[in-house]
Amino acid sequence: MEGDGRMEVGLAWLLRAAWIAGTLPILVASIPSSRLSPVHGVLSGFASRGKTRQSSSQKLTVPQSFFSHFYLVAVVWTTILLLATWHYAYKMAPLDSVSLHYSTIASHLTGGSHIFSLHKSRSTSAQHRHRVWRSVFLLLLMELHVMRRLYETLYVFNYSSSARMHIFGYLTGLFFYIAAPLSLCTCCAVEVFNFTADQVAEINVEGRDLLSITGSDWWGYVKPITKLGWFEWIGAAIFIWGWVHQCRCHAILGSVRKERTSEYQIPHGDWFELVSSPHYLAEMVIYAGLLVASRGADFTVWLLFEFVVANLGFAAAETQRWYLHKFEDYPRKRRAYLPYIY
Repeated sequence: MEGDGRMEVGLAWLLRAAWIAGTLPILVASIPSSRLSPVHGVLSGFASRGKTRQSSSQKLTVPQSFFSHFYLVAVVWTTILLLATWHYAYKMAPLDSVSLHYSTIASHLTGGSHIFSLHKSRSTSAQHRHRVWRSVFLLLLMELHVMRRLYETLYVFNYSSSARMHIFGYLTGLFFYIAAPLSLCTCCAVEVFNFTADQVAEINVEGRDLLSITGSDWWGYVKPITKLGWFEWIGAAIFIWGWVHQCRCHAILGSVRKERTSEYQIPHGDWFELVSSPHYLAEMVIYAGLLVASRGADFTVWLLFEFVVANLGFAAAETQRWYLHKFEDYPRKRRAYLPYIY
């Protein structure tokens, strides 16, 4: 298990390095200095899309409708992580220590001790078992988020055929939706992978069917989640608050796009009365909820949140400038993404 521990630390630091590498250029480009304007220009070119992309060049761009690729990848990847982590948590990290004792005895009686013994030393720690189930909870919330985003991209938004985004922004989006779910379960990702590989090997070698592996104790899979603490549920409440408002704001944006003929209209309603990019604000609230639900115990989740805030804050500032330039009668009381502040 020492090897697993080193791999988990390595994975965590790799993800942290990626979030830092993604955040630092945005922070540098956001500094109001004429010397840094070239950096701002380059980053704006990479990040701009749709209405804020003013360049007529189609070079190194893809259709903005390719946003659906982000969420298709996110749904598939998050679902795989969620199911694998949930099954591992049920088998190897029961929150009831008595259940762990009896499951270990049962594994010996049924000839499965060779798999369970490989993972038992880490999962007997009460603190670690709670971290594993917290990861399940965070992945459940992420699944709820990316499934809605996929639906909205396919059925709510009406992307113009001329709307483009830079290929760099496209690749960054794909990376984000692979790395973000993984960042929510770094405490046990390597264990989950090894455990799942062992389970698959049992199916192939011993001929056991999938039902015998997963079992039919559905309440046993759900009950530990109800035992999580106040931080997790407060975080979930913050997540749902942002989730609901983002849903409303995306519906407003979708209706504006469907109603317009050639000219973009100023959106109104919900948080649009406060900020120009309420869907970005709502996304920040969503990831703040994930951060609270994680109890702030994982530095990787902190860095993920900081990347989201920096990235969306930069995009919101660009959108604000576009609105002010486009509309003379644009409501001056609206801020970019923080009500009454910025």
